[in-house]
Amino acid sequence: MRKGLIPFLRNGGIAVMQTDTVYGIVASARSRRAVSRLFALRRSAGKRKPFIILIPRLTSLREFSVPLTRKNKIFLAKVWPGPVSVILPCASGRFAYLRRGTKTLAFRLPKPLWLRTLLARTGPLVAPSANPEGKPPARTIGEARAYFKENVSWYEAGKRGSGHPSALVSLVGREPVVLRKGKTNILK
Repeated sequence: MRKGLIPFLRNGGIAVMQTDTVYGIVASARSRRAVSRLFALRRSAGKRKPFIILIPRLTSLREFSVPLTRKNKIFLAKVWPGPVSVILPCASGRFAYLRRGTKTLAFRLPKPLWLRTLLARTGPLVAPSANPEGKPPARTIGEARAYFKENVSWYEAGKRGSGHPSALVSLVGREPVVLRKGKTNILK
C-alpha cells in the first residue's frame, strides 16, 4: 500500500482499492462530505440504498449505535470475519447521511488481516463496488479509472480479492433473510 493512503482516507479523500471481495470505491464513514461525494459519483439520483461499511472489529458497531440481540451476535460469530455483509437496524438520526432515508445500515467485517489493520487505522470505510450503479464492478484498476477518471484522485492497485460481491443478509426481522447469495453458503 502506498504511503499516505491512511491520512488521505482519514481526511475525507475518496479512493479505489481492492477489498476482500472486489475493487471498491471507498471513503471514511465518519465524513459526511466524503459520503455525499461518493453517493454523487456512484449512484443514480434519488436512490436511497445505503452503502456497505467495512469495519475492523465487531465492537465497531457501537460507534454507529447499532443494537445487537443475542441472536444477532450468534449469527455474526458464524459469518464474521468473512465475505458476508449484514444489514442491521440503526435508528440514530446522527447517521442519517449514511442511512439514506432508511433506518438500517449494512456492515462487513472482512477476513484479511491486512484490510482489518487498515480499517483500524482509517476508521470504518463505506465501500461500494468500484462501478457506477448499473455497470459491472471493476475487475482492475484500469477498469475503475475508465469509470471514474479524475473524479477519484487515488487509485490503489492490490492483490485480487475473491472477485465476487459479498453475500448480503438482513438481520432486521426475526430471522436472517439472504438478499444476495455471494459465493458462500450463509445459512448452513
